[in-house]
Amino acid sequence: MGEIKVPELAESISEGTVAQWLKQVGDFVEKGDYIVELETDKVNVEITAEDSGVLTELLAGEGDTVQVGETIARLEAKEGASAPAPAAPKTEEKPAEEAPKQEAAPAQQKTVEEVAPAAEAPHQGNQKQWLIASPAARKAARERGIKLDQVPTTDPLGRVRKHDIDSYADQKSNEQKHQAQASKPANPVSPSPAASENSDKPVERERMSRRRQTIAKRLVEVQQTAAMLTTFNEVDMTAVMALRKRRKDKFFEQHDVRLGFMSFFTKAVVAALKKYPLLNAEIQGNELLIKKFYDIGIAVSAPDGLVVPVVRDADRKTFAGIEGSIVDLAKKARDNKLALKDLQGGTFTITNGGVFGSLMSTPILNGPQVGILGMHKVQLRPVAIDEERIENRPMMYIALSYDHRIVDGKEAVSFLATVKELLEDPESLLLEG
Repeated sequence: MGEIKVPELAESISEGTVAQWLKQVGDFVEKGDYIVELETDKVNVEITAEDSGVLTELLAGEGDTVQVGETIARLEAKEGASAPAPAAPKTEEKPAEEAPKQEAAPAQQKTVEEVAPAAEAPHQGNQKQWLIASPAARKAARERGIKLDQVPTTDPLGRVRKHDIDSYADQKSNEQKHQAQASKPANPVSPSPAASENSDKPVERERMSRRRQTIAKRLVEVQQTAAMLTTFNEVDMTAVMALRKRRKDKFFEQHDVRLGFMSFFTKAVVAALKKYPLLNAEIQGNELLIKKFYDIGIAVSAPDGLVVPVVRDADRKTFAGIEGSIVDLAKKARDNKLALKDLQGGTFTITNGGVFGSLMSTPILNGPQVGILGMHKVQLRPVAIDEERIENRPMMYIALSYDHRIVDGKEAVSFLATVKELLEDPESLLLEG
């Protein structure tokens, strides 16, 4: 009997949440197959089988928190489990042949009994003979005193999941509250806020993902521990846009990557950080750790929330190198393939709310960093060229949030002004960046 255990995930991660079982009880698993997907604070990790065999028991359900080293499933050795493997496709291809199906029945019965306790297994009438429920569902049902055969499920195979238990419990709770309210005498006092929250208005309850919980926790910690301020400026993007228009086709031909705004901003930020190094630092106890390298985090919107993969040694990369790194990291984020090393160790962050239409915002620090630059939407606005002329120019508001504990206002404003000057004269980035 083999065991599937939670492997070492990373130095700072000791637990995870079962996001999805990729194999179910009774499935045959080859060595190296993905069995379960774990959601950690930063990335999702897929655990593979170290041996071949049949999955006989799941010890954790989807949504359960599991520790590193914990056994979460059991696997029957290949020799003892190889016989039933071809039985399933044979009965599907030839449903009229009852003999093989009857021979395989004892093995199937044993598997189902392991999924659902004997007291909950039998069904009456002509319905399905066995009730199948996930371990998390059985645990929730026991804790709430709910009989599994009373719980409706939308699963096409009739399996009861934990969210079915939660929905059934909420429904019963609301019914009991309505009955209790109906039995009370009329009360002229206005209802309390709590009573209003339990009204019949439609709501949807959704569990926060582990990553979303971590994001929420980190953002609150930053606001509670850092003296965060934001300063603003605006950039005339005329020169950058003209340069991109002239060079974009040849740039793509040479490097097989498109020339975007982000490489210009990354180069400008690196140059400004070299001039104002405290924005590339962090606080450790009573000391300042001033970093002499430039690993720039680029905020990317992923399906499970905002993540900040890091472009390493951005000061040593060309425009094409920066654009290529950003494209690769963004694709990993969308495909949920980011590794922990992709997210750790950034020294400064750039976030672009403009891609979603944001005109102005105050970005929150990505602790323990002490600076973050916010980009916004490029919009035509009238700009005074001199005392007599006004022109419509493509303008962008930029915002710098900084930790006032170590960065003074003068330094923050000067940093942002430097970024503005470099972007309005983009050829200078070749010398300064």
